[in-house]
Amino acid sequence: MKKLYLLLTFLILQINMTTAQNKVSGVSVYETLSFDGNKLVLNGAGVKEKMWIDLYVASLYLPSKSTNADEIINSNEPAIIKINIVSSLVSTDKMIELMEEGFVNATNGNITSIKTKIDKFLTVFRDDLKEKDEFMIVFNPKIGITVFKNGVKKGTIEGMDFKKALFGVWLCIKPADEKLKRAMLDN
Repeated sequence: MKKLYLLLTFLILQINMTTAQNKVSGVSVYETLSFDGNKLVLNGAGVKEKMWIDLYVASLYLPSKSTNADEIINSNEPAIIKINIVSSLVSTDKMIELMEEGFVNATNGNITSIKTKIDKFLTVFRDDLKEKDEFMIVFNPKIGITVFKNGVKKGTIEGMDFKKALFGVWLCIKPADEKLKRAMLDN
């Protein structure tokens, strides 16, 4: 009986470990996230760094795992990118600059048609950024992109064109960070 109890305890611990959180640069990265009845799985997570300094952690959640960046960018399925600021060196101006550059790269310089949407999106970074700030970029096919900062809704931007450009910031051919892209696609 004691052996059976130990075996069951071991199996329960194994199950809990597979659903428990991981840490990336000190940030909790969960195996699943849910919104509006959609359960999404962690596709991958990594660090945006500059000169060996971790700036932020980005985690990608999808309905099912994928290593195909183009399919993820063009998918009309629910998805989340979670960004956790891990350095006080990430300023408002720097984050906006990084995002603007990312949009240019993701669209091959063709931002004219979504410029208004980009400007609206960038307003979420206009408040002072602090270490431990968390952004949830939630794509709901019925609504578009909704952005939350530290759990507070900051706005919604409609349109698949914007979703493709935004996800392209991290996943396009010339991403914000090649190592981060590989980590987000690592499953």
